[in-house]
Amino acid sequence: MTHSTTTARRRTIWRKVLPTIAAAGIGAAGLVGCSGDGDTSGHGTKAEKADKADKADKAQAADKNALSRDTGAAKGKGGALKLKTTSGEFGTKAAAAADFPTWGTRWVVHQTADTSSPSVGMINKDVAGQDRITADYQIDTGKKACEGSTCSTYMAHITGPVNGFLSVLAVDIPEDSLPGVPVQNGGGQQPPKPPQPGGTRAEALQRASTWLTANGGGRVPYSQAKIWKDGYRQDCSGYVSMALGLKAPGTNTVGLTSGSITKPIAVNDLRPGDLLIDAAGNNNTRHVVMFEKWNNDAHTSYTSYEQRGDFGTDHTTRTYGLEPGSEYKPYRPLKFTD
Repeated sequence: MTHSTTTARRRTIWRKVLPTIAAAGIGAAGLVGCSGDGDTSGHGTKAEKADKADKADKAQAADKNALSRDTGAAKGKGGALKLKTTSGEFGTKAAAAADFPTWGTRWVVHQTADTSSPSVGMINKDVAGQDRITADYQIDTGKKACEGSTCSTYMAHITGPVNGFLSVLAVDIPEDSLPGVPVQNGGGQQPPKPPQPGGTRAEALQRASTWLTANGGGRVPYSQAKIWKDGYRQDCSGYVSMALGLKAPGTNTVGLTSGSITKPIAVNDLRPGDLLIDAAGNNNTRHVVMFEKWNNDAHTSYTSYEQRGDFGTDHTTRTYGLEPGSEYKPYRPLKFTD
């Protein structure tokens, strides 16, 4: 499939950046709200395969990714930079935003920043060129992909209309990357891979431990608004969703109490990987930690993993749920097979 490289309008840059403003008004450190936005849909249906003519185009460029798209023709409509407000469980806040209409083909969105990874959905599925993507960060994959005279090594993490990774060529830009969109894991490094779903307690605890050093050797910072490199929210429920291998960006704290994810258990039955959840109140009071081990035979304290406000990822002693009348309740993830 080919498209014109002479029309200046197709080289116009459009973009739409997700809010990256960290949530304000966090509660006391160690007991913080982190219920998340509750978006667990994440991935759409599996998209159809790229057209054979598309493969012929890709073969013409050296050292490039295999782009996934279908043929079609339609021009996106530009949008001006503007300020808008977003509201929801975290309150209303101003956020910079800009529109990113996609150009005239149908593009497959991938699970990771690798065009050979599985498809999680498609943009321009019904009307070519009419979707607008919402990108929060981009990754330099180190592998060049070209379409006509335009080339890029970048793929953007998008949350709308499908959650996943998309080649920046989908917006037909003249530069290599998307201006104004933060770059994560750049410099041609291997793109981050999302945690692989696992059924054992040891796997969940191992994933939980990765955030202790994931930020250049340091802990992942806490945020109710930001998404980490692996696609999960940087709050407590996003962190636990990551450790359990749930769909990115993760469910919220209340969602973790769902009968499809966990079941209630007795406090003294807690085992490695189980959860203690306070699902009461609002996003500034709800919290969840992942139990690792009892610290003594009397069960008066335990060691846990958590993502807490004003600090980030922590691995420390806690007593949540052990005090009489505590709002913290013990739950066991249903996916554990051991």
